[in-house]
Amino acid sequence: MASSKTREVLWSVLQDLPDDLVDEVADFVQFLHLRHVVPDTAMLSEAALAAAWLTPDEDEAWKSL
Repeated sequence: MASSKTREVLWSVLQDLPDDLVDEVADFVQFLHLRHVVPDTAMLSEAALAAAWLTPDEDEAWKSL
């Protein structure tokens, strides 16, 4: 279980992120939560994440990495 300090640090970092990155973090946290709650969710969420992440805008954003 995460310590209170870990949660405080995470909250502090989140507050400094631009909105578009906060949205991305929220998507990832939801993915982790679902994967933890239901083991089969990872396979089910792949299609949902693909709809959000497999877009021309995302491809362009990752092109430089």
